[in-house]
Amino acid sequence: MKLRYAIPLLMFAAVATAAEGPYNEAADAKLDIQQALVQAAQAKVPVLVVFGANWCGDCKVLDIAMKTGASAPLIAKDFRVVKVDVGRMNKNVDIADGYGVPLKKGIPAIAIVSSKNEVMFATRGGELADARKMGDTGIHDYLKLAAASAVPKK
Repeated sequence: MKLRYAIPLLMFAAVATAAEGPYNEAADAKLDIQQALVQAAQAKVPVLVVFGANWCGDCKVLDIAMKTGASAPLIAKDFRVVKVDVGRMNKNVDIADGYGVPLKKGIPAIAIVSSKNEVMFATRGGELADARKMGDTGIHDYLKLAAASAVPKK
């Protein structure tokens, strides 16, 4: 009899975990980016587009590092952030492709775009796909380098 209740409870836990992840699986990513571009233009900062998925452990590590790690002040001060759910590499792939981010190289992946939606920087080789191994310091160093490399086209 206990087994009968265990299965629905496990299913509920899986749904709850997915809903609580850093990526809104029901979001309209294109609309979110457009809104961030408007906010970025007003604040005179670029947009950091983060591609990932709730099932991805490295994506969760990057999200935590961006919110509470050494990178948090840099992110909060210098960017407007949009997190784009890529599902099982079958959602919003067109957006990643448009920014020159090859998702097949690994997630999480990022693009830094100007408020005019011009790519200033993008991961091209899965540089953040091992965020767990990079740790907070490695993530911070990479994002700092990315921010410094993000130069608008003239």
